[in-house]
Amino acid sequence: MAFKESAQRFVSFVNSSPSPFHAVDTARIALVAAGFQELNERERWNIVPNGKYFFTRNQSTLVAMALGGQYVPGNGFSIVGAHTDSPCLRVKPNSKLAKSGYMSVGVECYGGGLWNTWFDRDLGLAGRVMVRDDKGDINHTNVLIRRPILRIPNLAIHLNRGIYDKGFKYNKEVHLAPILTSAVSEQLNASASAAAADAAEPTPKQAKAEAAGEAEGPFSQKDKHQPRLISILAEELGCAPENICDFELSLFDVQPSTLGGPSEEFVFSPRLDNLESSFCAMEAMIAALPTLEADPCARVIALFDHEEVGSSSAQGAGSSLFEFVLRRLAPGEGKFEEAIPKSYLVSSDMAHAIHPNYPEKHEANHQPQMNAGPVIKFNANQRYATNAWTTVILRKVAEAAGVPLQDVMVRNDSTCGSTIGPIMSAGLGIRTIDIGNAQLAMHSIREMGGSHDIKYSIDLFTTFFNQFAAIDATVKTD
Repeated sequence: MAFKESAQRFVSFVNSSPSPFHAVDTARIALVAAGFQELNERERWNIVPNGKYFFTRNQSTLVAMALGGQYVPGNGFSIVGAHTDSPCLRVKPNSKLAKSGYMSVGVECYGGGLWNTWFDRDLGLAGRVMVRDDKGDINHTNVLIRRPILRIPNLAIHLNRGIYDKGFKYNKEVHLAPILTSAVSEQLNASASAAAADAAEPTPKQAKAEAAGEAEGPFSQKDKHQPRLISILAEELGCAPENICDFELSLFDVQPSTLGGPSEEFVFSPRLDNLESSFCAMEAMIAALPTLEADPCARVIALFDHEEVGSSSAQGAGSSLFEFVLRRLAPGEGKFEEAIPKSYLVSSDMAHAIHPNYPEKHEANHQPQMNAGPVIKFNANQRYATNAWTTVILRKVAEAAGVPLQDVMVRNDSTCGSTIGPIMSAGLGIRTIDIGNAQLAMHSIREMGGSHDIKYSIDLFTTFFNQFAAIDATVKTD
């Protein structure tokens, strides 16, 4: 079935993307295979109609552009926006912990995770490492430790009898530190390593490093982190430990994403929020390429980092990054200002499905289901950027695509989340709608979504790219 093929491709995508750096790299590979040319922000761009391009910032944000064959500066932009980051635990800059005979790793909570779900999981490490090469240059290098090297064990019920009466309570600073190894094992490993080192003659490079004191220099990680952690990274990267200058590492559950349910109607996976939207945007951008020649618009997907912590970074949706991109696509006096009112942004981020065990948490007339199509998000207080104008445009796109839509809004006695939609709408003055596929267990280490909804979103975004200009001409407002 077509829905299952799309869902399986997503499963492969999310399994390859345990960090924003890996998500961007996985998207890069797919775009290059589809004929997109990578650009550099620091250089002049030579972009032309029918051209397909992308660039990255910080290796954690990606923007891809396909200029219609009929595009001229001043024409509109058809945009799908999403984000590459998810709540996780990240290794602290000085993570070395030792207590009660265990060697642990200090971590920081990134975003608003359901941290209780991180207990008793098999955890790996992924992210980027800044590695010094033989010339002395320092390079960004992705690293992925897929084997379970870390674990946050629960306290046994025999030592925590009050859990039934008082609930599961934990201190994020004290109780979330994952165990790497035991002091006994570390001592045995250190002894074996020392014996091997004594038996081997130092290489000229090692001797030079020792003589120059490189291992104790400003880039040294030796005293900041567990020696075993540094050695694992060095082994994976194929470099000397002293050439590891810094890193940004996230913990992740090594259990792979998978399809589930009797008919594989569900996706059981980490990072549905929001790699699912990122994947669907990328797939649609590629799927819509056969109609590019006739399109008067510039098609854009923007996959931002740092949405989960407010988007206020150089690579977040709250930065000037995207405005600068659009200005480069619309050179000439007044062309950018002319293009913005003709443009439209689909801000895609996951939505909350009705929970069968907590149905009272949803507003009575707005209870989205998984596998029933993308969900339009409404909030009169502008936590979402959706309005009647942007809604009817998307409904016409959905009608043309044969994709069902749902609506959601929060109860008056519940707080409402937000996403990149209002940030970009206010910053650019662009028409925006907030949508997303329905899921359960958002921000858990293992989330649950509908496998059919992936194809629904791909089809919706593909039709949006194919038909936006024609549909927009049929909706009259300003």
